[in-house]
Amino acid sequence: MAELTDVDPRTFGTLYDSLQRAVQRFADRPAYMVPAMEGRAYHPAGVTFTWRETNERVAALRETYQEAGYGLGHRVAILFDQRPEFLFHYFALNSLGVSVVPINPDYRHDEIEYLLSHSEASLAVSIDSRIEQVKEAAKTCENVSAVVSLESFPQTLPIPRTPHAEGTPTADTEAALLYTSGTTGRPKGCIMSNEYFHMFGMCYVTRGDVMAIGEGCERLYNPLPLHHANCLSISVSAMLLTGNCLVFPDRFHASSWWRDVTECQITAVQFQGIIPNILLKLPFDPREKQHTIRFALCAGCEPEHHVQFEARYGIPLVEMWSMSEVGRLMTDHTEPRAIDSRAFGRPAPGIEAIIVDQEGREVPVGTPGQLLIRHSEAEPRKGFFSGYLKNEAATADAWQSGWFHTGDVVVRDESQRIFFVDRHKHIIRRAGENISPAEIEACLVLHPQVHQAAVIAVTDEVREEEVMACIVTTPDVTDLAKLAKDLLAFCMARMAYFKAPAWYLFLDALPTTSSQKLHKMSLFKEGDPRLRPGAIDLRPLKKKPADTASAAVKTHDYASKEIARSTT
Repeated sequence: MAELTDVDPRTFGTLYDSLQRAVQRFADRPAYMVPAMEGRAYHPAGVTFTWRETNERVAALRETYQEAGYGLGHRVAILFDQRPEFLFHYFALNSLGVSVVPINPDYRHDEIEYLLSHSEASLAVSIDSRIEQVKEAAKTCENVSAVVSLESFPQTLPIPRTPHAEGTPTADTEAALLYTSGTTGRPKGCIMSNEYFHMFGMCYVTRGDVMAIGEGCERLYNPLPLHHANCLSISVSAMLLTGNCLVFPDRFHASSWWRDVTECQITAVQFQGIIPNILLKLPFDPREKQHTIRFALCAGCEPEHHVQFEARYGIPLVEMWSMSEVGRLMTDHTEPRAIDSRAFGRPAPGIEAIIVDQEGREVPVGTPGQLLIRHSEAEPRKGFFSGYLKNEAATADAWQSGWFHTGDVVVRDESQRIFFVDRHKHIIRRAGENISPAEIEACLVLHPQVHQAAVIAVTDEVREEEVMACIVTTPDVTDLAKLAKDLLAFCMARMAYFKAPAWYLFLDALPTTSSQKLHKMSLFKEGDPRLRPGAIDLRPLKKKPADTASAAVKTHDYASKEIARSTT
């Protein structure tokens, strides 16, 4: 394979252009596959689409969208809950220069309403089980011309309320708008171009060594959601460029993992660091010795689990680092790999990196600091996201002095290998989901019995971190246990279930600095907040609401049922 810089992703044009190239070369090879899963609301027997069949579905949808007047500059929001049909819309809209705005299926009314309004989506498409909720959220959004069904997609669509722009889509055209949690409240809309997706895909397929990828012969299994960058930006793009097959279930199921990867003849897997831990706790399954997996790509695996995973399953597990904004990944893919550490690779052509202190000065080997990356000095932003929608200040803050500031604390050794130390201090990382404490705090203080609220991360043995709310109540509260349950329900009615606090700690006052700013670190002075007197654990009640879930698939694996959808 060529180096990342040998082929300019801008020469690939649009994702639709890449689809046409894949169809020409690999027409009857499988492109997308969903494993069988009894009881699932869609394709319970499993389904496979070849590149030719994919293109035929795309062509029909393209005609429908085009006849209605959708084109360059429009956005279409889609709530699809892992349906493979989403990809047909994705490419059809891309061919016309329309950007796709995936809606997280765990989102509640307020979150959907915000996304539809902020993105100025011209149309919303939803699975039938959620369409009434999307319609209700769209009532306040004058930009949305209609909400239509994904399963019963109409042959004639309403005309968008604003005309499309003149011109044809190019590499620079926005292909998707993905919302990612930040540290300042509402999720930010990341504008992602065709070039961005092609850069991510190129970065994956040109790694080589342990991660060597052939053309038209691989089957990549990714149980992470298509509405997040990990699967949509990385896996979908890599398979598109190489004519390979992406295999994805509705979500991660520990109980069916080895069945899926053996029956589907998987050659590579991609997941988050929580999954190896869960797989290692499973009893021996003969199929774990019968797989055809050549490597696994993983973000954030515990070093102890990493070593055990490779020893037990014989699968090289390649540690990676990435972010939704960056359009590339760093990987520890060359031997000897540092599997007993948090190493995630070295800088490479198209991925320059430095580590700096709080004053922006580069730190010496062995000293922790913030990771900054860019493509090159000549073109620092090549292949990165295009910016945050309607938030130039946040975009400028991320890009300073020609470097993208990741917020992650890392350290490097003499060989330039980089090791992860800690993530951005404010973000909560629950089972792969990035959660903004500020967004949850803003929700909690809307409750009439909450005077003040501070949201923090606490350790969780299964999900890495869990959300804890530290609450100062109004004087009329007498039953704290009841209020905790009320607050859990209050939050789950207004935001994705995984964001709702599972732990509650009621305090007389919240610690502040001399300037009266909240000082969350003081909440940890007495050790683990979960062990503080009066801490209330409501994790058993924090479950995905039935109305946001696809058809229930019963399993006796608690961890498998509870694992949340993931991101990079």
